Amino acid sequence: MTDLGPISWPPTPIRTERLVLREPQAQDRATFIDMLSSTVVYAYLGGPRSREALESDIPEVPSKRPGVFTVERGGAMIGLITLDRRAADRPGHLRPDIEEVELGYLLLPQAWGFGYATEACAAALEWFARVLPGEPVVLCTQSANDRSIRLATRLGFTEVERFQEFGAEQWFGAWTPPST
Repeated sequence: MTDLGPISWPPTPIRTERLVLREPQAQDRATFIDMLSSTVVYAYLGGPRSREALESDIPEVPSKRPGVFTVERGGAMIGLITLDRRAADRPGHLRPDIEEVELGYLLLPQAWGFGYATEACAAALEWFARVLPGEPVVLCTQSANDRSIRLATRLGFTEVERFQEFGAEQWFGAWTPPST
């Protein structure tokens, strides 16, 4: 990940109607491993990693870095939101000389279908628009991942292009924060 710029991290936890977005903590490690090793969660992300590899690779406090939010409901981690710079050498950019911020998210399968991804991603985008006003955000998902494309559309992303990456067609969209 490339620096998100002049932001204060970690932010105050972001509270929505049903969720809290906060900095990852040691208590989240087991859930991180569950998500990253899940064949269902990683169906459109190149496949899961082995639990054994994750147990040895993931630090005590997983993904403790700017742009990573744990999504919590009722005191328990249900997912993860990331805002990372998209590497310049990857396909999918609004301008070839810029590493745009890319929205990513993972939720445990038992949290699917309740609107939590929409709620959490919208809150993260709102926060981002406040701390880096006017900066666009991109999202990339496999074209076969209908649920993810529907979510992107609900959040206000518009399709920019499709391209091949990781052996599959990718949907690439952009979101521009509302003018203030």
